[in-house]
Amino acid sequence: MNSDIILYNEIKTARQAKKISQEELARMVGTTRQTIISIEKNQFNPSAKLALLICIALDKKFEELFHF
Repeated sequence: MNSDIILYNEIKTARQAKKISQEELARMVGTTRQTIISIEKNQFNPSAKLALLICIALDKKFEELFHF
């Protein structure tokens, strides 16, 4: 299995559309602003739990926010 698979995302676009800051999103999902930054820059793949919490916070389906 290729461990270099990157899970791309549309979190920044969805977050900005809802006028939510990185800090606010981080608080909503129980993580840090630095983690949100890393996810938005595709430098870090979130856990399944964190990805689900982000989807809930942004009111989006998983497939609307994440893709390979």
